[in-house]
Amino acid sequence: MRSREPGEAIPRVNPISLSQLPLRPELVGEEPYGAPQLDVPVCLNVNENPYPPSESVRRQMAHAVSRSASGLNRYPDREATELRRALAEYVGFGVGSDQVWPANGSNEVMTQILQAFGGPGRRLLTFTPTYSMYPEYARNTHTDYVTAPRDAWFGLDAARILAAIAAHRADVVLITTPNNPTGTTVPVAVIEEVCRATDAIVVVDEAYQEFTDTPEDSAIALLPKFGRLIVVRTLSKAFALAGGRVGYAVAAPAVIDALRIVRLPYHLSATTQAVARVALANAPEMLERVDELRETRAGLEEWLRLHGFDVVPSQSNFLLFGRFTDRHEVFSRLLDQGVLVREVGPDGFLRVCAGTPAETDAFRKAILTILPRISLAPSDARDQVGTKRRVREESR
Repeated sequence: MRSREPGEAIPRVNPISLSQLPLRPELVGEEPYGAPQLDVPVCLNVNENPYPPSESVRRQMAHAVSRSASGLNRYPDREATELRRALAEYVGFGVGSDQVWPANGSNEVMTQILQAFGGPGRRLLTFTPTYSMYPEYARNTHTDYVTAPRDAWFGLDAARILAAIAAHRADVVLITTPNNPTGTTVPVAVIEEVCRATDAIVVVDEAYQEFTDTPEDSAIALLPKFGRLIVVRTLSKAFALAGGRVGYAVAAPAVIDALRIVRLPYHLSATTQAVARVALANAPEMLERVDELRETRAGLEEWLRLHGFDVVPSQSNFLLFGRFTDRHEVFSRLLDQGVLVREVGPDGFLRVCAGTPAETDAFRKAILTILPRISLAPSDARDQVGTKRRVREESR
């Protein structure tokens, strides 16, 4: 080892690089997941609810956290008993607390599902384009990850799903409705047909369910019929609790027991449980902005179409719009105007979420400012997308 010269500074950190570490082979060259978090006036890129909890709810949360702080020298309730009761009451459909399992966001729920039912030698199937974290859940649990394409307007029917299950011999099937980033939905009748025809674990990701026109039309209603069905939801979106990190699974008690086997001890902190219980106790107030955001999304969808953009019909709090010959240029021009959207999903499209009236107005003004300087896809391609959209709307 080289001796240090007198007065030579001692490095603050070891200079080893990532490439010099003995990473698992499948992690080499990977980067951490994350949407851009930039300090700009208008952030419409991560599908958040733009309205924070009211002052009254915040006071209740603060009081609940203060009370829980008196016991922070003790471990939290590892079964999250009271939170599970509150979630079961909110979900309805006759669901009991033994059918609900909360964790740190739906990310942890999904990981636990694959820890229990995926793993080496097992295969997760989902349908693209869809949420970009899914392959990472699979990678991190040593689960084989395969995909099949959605149809021309980003939908799914039972025949397409079942054909993909058979072709890939999937052990776990992940159906996202409403789908991120497209906002398209899969009817409960389709999910029922799939569950009847497969022995695979069927996971339905309903993270944005409350934003649909018919939020009560949920796959949760199918749970009494199918023991291998899991419905995953979150408090991050409609409940405006993204910073609280609470997602949950709803399934048969035996499935919940399987998730309890793989969970880390005391995985959900006492303060997280306390804040989530307050949110659920104030569910009507926490959800009162959902109708407004649904209307904002619908109005923005129509406005974008009137200005010549193709828009995928959405049942969530976001929209996929385009088509652009160079979507990164459009993303950058919007960013120059102080508006951050998401460069994700199919080529030629960007995703924007419903914001406050001021945020939505800023987005519209930014679009109008850059519109003369951006290029849309050739008219024949755009006409094709528009035709597919009209066919879908007329078939409803």
